[in-house]
Amino acid sequence: MAGTITCGSLLQKLQLVWDEVGESEEDRDKVLYQLDQECLDVYKRKVDQATNSRDLLIQALDDSKIELARLLSALGEKAIPRTPEKTTGTIKQQLAAIAPTLEQLTKQKNERKREFVNVQSQIDQICGEIAGTIEVGEQVAIPQVNEDDLTLERLEDFRSQLQELEKEKSNRLEKVLEYVSMVHDLCTVLGMDFHSTVTEVHPSLDDSIGEESKSISNDTLSKLDKMVATLNEDKKLRLSKLQELAGQLYDLWDLMDAPKEERRMFDHVTCNRSASVDDVTAPGSLALDLIEQAEVEVQRLDQLKYSKMKEIAFKKQTELEDIYAGAHIVIDTAAAHEKILALIEAGNIEPSELIADMDSQISKAKEEALSRKDILDKVERWMSACEEESWLEDYNRDDNRYNSSRGAHLNLKRAEKARILVNKIPALVETLVAKTRAWEENRGLAFMYDGVPLLAMLDEYVMLRQEREEEKKRMREQKRYIEQQLNTDHEGPFGSRVSPNRPASSKKAIAPKLNGSISNGTPPNRRLSISGQQNGHGVRSGGKDNKKDTAKTASPVNNNTAAAAPAPPPVAAKEDAASHISGTDPVPSTP
Repeated sequence: MAGTITCGSLLQKLQLVWDEVGESEEDRDKVLYQLDQECLDVYKRKVDQATNSRDLLIQALDDSKIELARLLSALGEKAIPRTPEKTTGTIKQQLAAIAPTLEQLTKQKNERKREFVNVQSQIDQICGEIAGTIEVGEQVAIPQVNEDDLTLERLEDFRSQLQELEKEKSNRLEKVLEYVSMVHDLCTVLGMDFHSTVTEVHPSLDDSIGEESKSISNDTLSKLDKMVATLNEDKKLRLSKLQELAGQLYDLWDLMDAPKEERRMFDHVTCNRSASVDDVTAPGSLALDLIEQAEVEVQRLDQLKYSKMKEIAFKKQTELEDIYAGAHIVIDTAAAHEKILALIEAGNIEPSELIADMDSQISKAKEEALSRKDILDKVERWMSACEEESWLEDYNRDDNRYNSSRGAHLNLKRAEKARILVNKIPALVETLVAKTRAWEENRGLAFMYDGVPLLAMLDEYVMLRQEREEEKKRMREQKRYIEQQLNTDHEGPFGSRVSPNRPASSKKAIAPKLNGSISNGTPPNRRLSISGQQNGHGVRSGGKDNKKDTAKTASPVNNNTAAAAPAPPPVAAKEDAASHISGTDPVPSTP
C-alpha cells in the first residue's frame, strides 16, 4: 500500500541517506546490528508478556475450577447439578465455558449465605432473650457463617432449631403473660399498684408495651414466679387476718347486741368470713386499709366491751339460768350474780376470759338440758295426765254434768279423752322410771327435778296411787255393806226401799305435792314449775326461798295421810253406788 511505512522502506531510505553521506560499510554494519538487537529485544518482551498472560489465564482457569469445586462442595452436589467442564479448546474458550456456571454458583452461594445469616441471627436473638444477655428489641451482631458448609441439610437443621426456639419463646411469652395476669389479679385484690409491682421484675412487663417486646428470660420468669408466690402468701395471710377480725367482730356484735345497721357497715369485711383463698376476687377486698379499718373497729368494740361487761355478763348468766330453768335444774342464782359482780369489780379476770368461761358453762348446760329432754318430755306428759285425772274426778262428782247446759257436750268429750289418757299413766310412769334409772346409771348422779329426786317423786306417786286404790276398794266394800243394811232396815210395807239423802260432796282423791303433802290430783312440783315458767324466770326466781321447799320435799311423805277415812253416811254410799251403776264411777285419782 502506497504511503505505508514498513521496515523495508525504512531500510531503503536509510541506505539512500548513507549513500548520500558516504557512510562506511563498517558503520553501516554496526547500525544494522544494533537494529537487529533492538528488534530482538522487542520480540522477547512481547513473548514474555504473552507468556505471562497465558500463565495468568491458566491460573485463572485453575482457580475457577477450584472455586467451582468448592462451591459445589459447599452448596452440596445433590442440591446443585454439576455443569460439564470443557476440557478442549483454548484457555479463553475453557474460561468462557466455566464462567456462567461459576457465576450461577456464586450467586446461589451468596443467597444461601444470606439465608444462613438470617436464620442464625434469629437463633442468636432468641437464645440471647432466653439467657437474658440481650434486651428485647436489641439487634444482635451479624453471625459468622461457615461458608464451606452451606448445604440445604445444614440450613434445615438451623431452621428446625429456630422453630424449636420460636416455640419455646411462644411458651415463655404465654407463661409470662399468665404470670402478669396473676400479678394483676392479686394486686387488684390486695389493693396494690400493679404497674409499680410488675415493673420491679422487668420494665417490659408494663401493659403499654406490646406482647412481642416483653422479656422472656429465665431471670424474668423466676422473679415472676417468686412474686406470684409472695403475693399468694400475702393474700392467704391477709384473708386469715381478715377472717379472724370478722370472727371477732361477730363475737363482739353478738356479745353487745349490736344493731343490724352497725353490722351492715362492715359487710365488706365479713362477707369473706368463710370464703376460701380462691373465692376472694373482688377488687380491694384484702387491702391493707380495709384490714386496718377492721382492726380499729375491733379495738373500739373491745374497749366498749369493758364498759358493758357487767351488762353482758348478767345477760349470759340470765341465758344460763333460763337453760337450767327450762331443764328444771335448781341453781343458786343469787350467789352466781354476786360472784360475777365481785369478779368484774375486782378486775382479777379478763372480760374475754369471763365471757369464754360463761359460754363454756352455757354449752355444758345445753348439753345437760339435751340429755334430760326425753325424760322431761315424759314428765310433762305425766303431769298433764295427772291434771286430766284430777279434772275427771271433779267432773265425776259434779251432779249437773249431764244437764243440757251450754258446753256440757264439750266436757263429755273431754272426759272421754281424759279416761283414755289416765289409763296410760301406769305404763308412762313405768317407762319414766326405767329411763330415769338408766340416765342416773350412765351419769352417776341423781336426776333432780326442781331440786327433788325424780325417782323419789315417782316412788311416792306409785305408793300413793296404791293407797288410793286400796282406799277405794275399802270404800266400795263399805258402800256394799251399807247398801245391804239399808235394804234391810228401810223396806216399806210393800217391800220398797227408801232413797237416802245425797251428801254434799264425796272425798276427793289424793296426790303428792312438791313438799310431800296431799293435793287433789296435781303432781309434784306442777304448780311451782308452771308458775315459774309463767313469770319468765322458772326456778331461778325461787332463789333462797326454794331451798326451804327443797328441804321439805326431801323428807319422806307421812303415810298417815293415806289412812282410811271414816265410813261415809248412807246417803253418800247410795250416791256412789248409783254413780257406779250409771257408768260414771270415778277413775282412781293420779298425780
